[in-house]
Amino acid sequence: MEEKRIPIIQVKNLYKIYRVGTNRVRALDGVDFTMYKGEFCAIVGPSGSGKSTLLNMLAGLEKPTKGEIVIAGRHIEAMTENQLVAFRREHVGFIFQSYNLLKTLNAVENVALPLSFRGIPKKIRMEKARKYLKLVGLEKQMKHMANEMSGGQQQRVGIARALVVNPKIIFADEPTGNLDSKTTMEVLKLMRRIVREQNQTLVMVTHDNYLATFADRQFHIVDGKILKIEEQHHEDAEHEDTERGQEA
Repeated sequence: MEEKRIPIIQVKNLYKIYRVGTNRVRALDGVDFTMYKGEFCAIVGPSGSGKSTLLNMLAGLEKPTKGEIVIAGRHIEAMTENQLVAFRREHVGFIFQSYNLLKTLNAVENVALPLSFRGIPKKIRMEKARKYLKLVGLEKQMKHMANEMSGGQQQRVGIARALVVNPKIIFADEPTGNLDSKTTMEVLKLMRRIVREQNQTLVMVTHDNYLATFADRQFHIVDGKILKIEEQHHEDAEHEDTERGQEA
């Protein structure tokens, strides 16, 4: 019996219109889609396609001109700024292209940081931070400062920091933009595996069609409209990786 998919993000008739001088620019032009719990989704499109605007809307960082955004059953377009801040803190994790690690903190302290904003006691914060650093394969780098780690390691710290709050949804904006191609593959596979294991929803924005194929579904956006939604099947992905590793 097939498991019923649970919608986690529902977008209905979404518009974002900017005024530029006397012109009106439609950054989003009537967007509709649903994303499900436990799914890795990629929003993919060229520069200026509206993908970053869409991510900002889903994260409640920008208000739509018109339309609905329902996340985990709640209409975020109707929330006040304070409600949005609380909603993000409780339900959302972010992974950034530039890692955004605090240089004065080591890896564990960086991962524990979001928990301190929630008033969680230090001992529990540190335990959780260590658990997630192990999950991303950094047990040996716990005490390392940002400048003692490679870009790939710093991005793994960033992933652990996004996961530590146990978010329903993780937003990743060009998360591998600063990494070489080998490290990019490792980080994308890691993100895909963790999302599966934790049954979370990951929404990644990228301009790169190949990177988007790591996601379960790709939402292709051009000129503020979703042109097509493609589905990938990764059932054998891990198996392929091991085979490729053996060939190499």
